[in-house]
Amino acid sequence: MTRVVLENVVKRFGQVEAVRGVSLAVEDGELIVLIGPSGCGKSTTLRMIAGLESLSAGKIKFDEKVVNRLTPKDRDIAMVFQSYALYPHMSVFDNMAFGLKLRRLSRDEIRRRVEVAADLLNIKELLRRKPRELSGGQRQRVAMGRAIVRQPKAFLFDEPLSNLDASLRAQMRVEIKKLHQKLGSTIIYVTHDQIEAMTLADRIVLMKDGEIVQVGEPMAVYERPVNRFVAGFIGAPRMNFIPGRLVEQAGDGLAIEIAGGITLAVPPQRQRAYAAYRGRPVELGLRPDHIQLGRAGGPGRASFQAVAEVVEPMGSDALVFTTIAGAEVAAACDPQQTPRPGEPATFSANMAKMHLIDPEDGRVVPADEVTVDTTEAAPTTRAARAAGG
Repeated sequence: MTRVVLENVVKRFGQVEAVRGVSLAVEDGELIVLIGPSGCGKSTTLRMIAGLESLSAGKIKFDEKVVNRLTPKDRDIAMVFQSYALYPHMSVFDNMAFGLKLRRLSRDEIRRRVEVAADLLNIKELLRRKPRELSGGQRQRVAMGRAIVRQPKAFLFDEPLSNLDASLRAQMRVEIKKLHQKLGSTIIYVTHDQIEAMTLADRIVLMKDGEIVQVGEPMAVYERPVNRFVAGFIGAPRMNFIPGRLVEQAGDGLAIEIAGGITLAVPPQRQRAYAAYRGRPVELGLRPDHIQLGRAGGPGRASFQAVAEVVEPMGSDALVFTTIAGAEVAAACDPQQTPRPGEPATFSANMAKMHLIDPEDGRVVPADEVTVDTTEAAPTTRAARAAGG
């Protein structure tokens, strides 16, 4: 296990700057997930940590040691790729043991390590099989086992579940989480899947255009995004963005006025934070979970009328889509009480959960009671939790 530190790391491919001054500290025993759209620089960053790509500028440290010039084998890391990269002519045991044989470990030590890893991953009964006799999930476990037997300082995962179907991905997410809890190892995990990021990470590192946009615990990033990009990227289904104007209502304080005669009151606890935007165009951000069918009831809620256009049954709930001020808006509703497409309906918005977005720069305006940190949040490793951190 080790602490991995990136200091102003830059990677250029010719005139293209793929990674732009990335700084990040991954604590000992922490599971960090790098996430972002294709081309954001997450995999390039991981490959630089592994030593598979050279740095154009900056430093990478393992604990206090700069590893910029060390080869991958000298960094004592293990990497699990999207492709399993198993040797088809070797048994599972030999695939897992191959790297240890190259390091000239004793036969007894190799067997001990392979059996311990196989037991952790529940693949002990597969050790004599060849890769062609395994399912996709079993092959991914073997690839993970090959990394575990090395007992590295850190594990690097590069989109390891992308080739699996939905049910296997869900199962393997649980397995990886259990594995991290058992081993307590430092893990840096790359994915474009925000569900993987939310379910696996101690902290999420969200990247865009080669830069880190926000770092934080999953629910902190979900509930307190720093800008429109983060708000729209994290969360499924994605956040609704509705254009409007912040206005002053006589005797009622601030409200968001939306085309089509819709006016939604801003909760009292948000009034002071948003006062500087009075009279200005804004965007209202609301997650589908915070819009429901029916009239508003209780503090912080506001009602509006709209026509249901599409209904998507999802099992435990249903998504009802409508259009407001030219923007597509989704509401998460009771599947037993959804309107038919084309029918008018009354919706209730939980404005206590609203996000006010500045349309000029995409910044989410923080409310008074929320402190947003765009740098690094405190780590949530087991050691930190045990210390009361």
